[in-house]
Amino acid sequence: MNVHVKPYTARVLGVIKERFGLRNKDQALDKFAEMHGDEYVEREVKDELARDIVRSVEAHEKKHGLKPMTLKELDELCGVSSG
Repeated sequence: MNVHVKPYTARVLGVIKERFGLRNKDQALDKFAEMHGDEYVEREVKDELARDIVRSVEAHEKKHGLKPMTLKELDELCGVSSG
């Protein structure tokens, strides 16, 4: 991909490149996106993590059903003392 940027943007990418010891401005642009991208776009969840969460929820529902939890039970689960 060939990207044309303004001189200021090129300077910013140059500083990021040097600061993090990157090889080129492509890597600097990737680093900038890593650092600030969450402000605009949520990161994608890896498939295996999503499968693990679904399995965990299914196991919990199988064991406990869909019984509502009291605030006291929630506090105990989270390690919050109610006193």
